[in-house]
Amino acid sequence: MAASNNSLQQPLTISIVGAGIGGLTAAVALRRNGHNVQIFEAAEIKTEVGAAVGVQTNSLRVLDHLGVSRENLKGVPWQKSMILSSDGGEVTTYPWLVPAMQANGLLCHRSDLYEELKRMATDGEGEGPPAKLRLGTKVVACHVEEGSVTLDSGEVVHADLILGADGVHSVIRPQIIGSVLNAQDSGLSCFRVVLEAANLKNIPELEWLHANVSGTRSIIPTEGQFRMFLIYPCRNGSLLNVVAFYPRSEEEAGKYSKALLTFAQIIVLSAGWTPTATPEEFLTKFRDFDPKFLHILDLPRHSPILKWKLRVLPHLPNWVLGRAALLGDAAHGTLPLLGQGAGMAVEDAGSLACLLPAGTRREDVPARLEAYQDLRRQRGEFVRDESVAQASKGFGYVRSREIQRYLLEYDAIKAAKEFYRERFGGDGVSQAK
Repeated sequence: MAASNNSLQQPLTISIVGAGIGGLTAAVALRRNGHNVQIFEAAEIKTEVGAAVGVQTNSLRVLDHLGVSRENLKGVPWQKSMILSSDGGEVTTYPWLVPAMQANGLLCHRSDLYEELKRMATDGEGEGPPAKLRLGTKVVACHVEEGSVTLDSGEVVHADLILGADGVHSVIRPQIIGSVLNAQDSGLSCFRVVLEAANLKNIPELEWLHANVSGTRSIIPTEGQFRMFLIYPCRNGSLLNVVAFYPRSEEEAGKYSKALLTFAQIIVLSAGWTPTATPEEFLTKFRDFDPKFLHILDLPRHSPILKWKLRVLPHLPNWVLGRAALLGDAAHGTLPLLGQGAGMAVEDAGSLACLLPAGTRREDVPARLEAYQDLRRQRGEFVRDESVAQASKGFGYVRSREIQRYLLEYDAIKAAKEFYRERFGGDGVSQAK
């Protein structure tokens, strides 16, 4: 039941494990409801480097609701998608097929989104008590029924709620699902690099990159195994993000291709960044692409070339238990082929906050978390599975009105508020800003 007198209730104490995009979005949303939030991050210096991120309409609705400054995101409008044949022939431009995205969507550097969320979570001038960010603080254990986490220092921190926003190698997940599920190698990897775009127009071979299309460019072979360059601008157009997907060996690629038929029962997760790769290693994997596409590496590098392994994990039996819940990649990591990995984490965070408005009592928490799982699980798993399927569909997302409508027309805040009213009644949800 909703609290009968919100003004007399004590705010919740909330421990968020992981200071990534999902964890910080949750911190912003929950502090706005008046709750006391601590964020535990194992890294001594936490930043988001080496990649950009597509922020589509569904996640922008949540960010706008929270008051995120679009100016601070320094995003480039994502208006269209272009697919180019890797042999240099056919070029097809795809406008968004739903009105929700035609005048919306941003391509951002991940660190710009991260820094804005961190500012909003911890700034003393924001709504509600500032979240406390504890860097260099590793969580080593969790008691989900009691609501406590144990740090590597031996300190035990008690809370009303624990959120596992700690990604692929989540410490919280085994405590919730009752076992350790190790991510398995999918056979696919990708190179990622961010390039300086200031001198782009001075390189004639890269004319295809500055045509009048504000959005993504995908370079894909017309036949054979799945490989793709995905390229798009960010940081007000001053940088170019490049992701290059490839199978690591013929044997592994064959296994992966067959596995695509049964990927409805798996999720794809990143194993984290490996040491840097050389330009020669990058180019070797795509030597049959038209040379004009390979000239992309003639641009100065803003970041090292990083190599990212993509891994798979069985579906989780549950996302919540007792006083603990998973969100973002800890619950439903995906291949980055729908541009919705960060978007689902943002949706999770905004939805959860609507289910935990001001006045939520400690004894309410387990039922609210069950509601969160019921609300979010089907959508999270759809995005995860469809992201995997894109490898066999030649990035068919840009041609699918059905999938675009499902993803982009969804209003996570509206849906969560309505769900709250249906399940818990009362006017408590009105406090979820």
